[in-house]
Amino acid sequence: MAEQLAITGTAATAKIRNPLGVIGLTLITFGIYYFFWYYFVNREMKDLGQSRGTDECGASPGTSLVAITFGALIIVPAFVSHYNSFKRMNAASRLTGAGEGFDAGLGLLIWVFISPIALYLFQMNLNKVWEAQRGAVTAAPTAAIETAPQAAAPAAAPAAPGEQASPSEPAGDEPQS
Repeated sequence: MAEQLAITGTAATAKIRNPLGVIGLTLITFGIYYFFWYYFVNREMKDLGQSRGTDECGASPGTSLVAITFGALIIVPAFVSHYNSFKRMNAASRLTGAGEGFDAGLGLLIWVFISPIALYLFQMNLNKVWEAQRGAVTAAPTAAIETAPQAAAPAAAPAAPGEQASPSEPAGDEPQS
């Protein structure tokens, strides 16, 4: 089962999917799952880009889907959409600090000749993006606590000579008799 996680700064979620599961479902459904998967990964990348204030992770997952379905009749739009998906994944990798991703040209070449391998590589790299984004979310509060200045406890007034310090106040450096 795919693990869902929230995309920082939005109400949207992303899924960490098993790359072999993506390939298996695509083969079992004779390619129908692939179209749903393609739409959802492009939507997740778009949501990540919007949360970071950029459109380099995509703007319209519906357009990407139309390009690989109806646009495939013309051939060129499908190739351009797959190439751009790799570029969007690379941008998402950069934005989350997950590395450089995967070369878009090589990704397109693998997609054309060995599609299951390309699906695996794409989903594996996208999972790294979501892991890095989740790591940044869990690391942020801890880092904020560590870097926050420690408020000094107010020093208690020392007890006057001959008086005992109350139990809630620390005793002064005076020797007790």
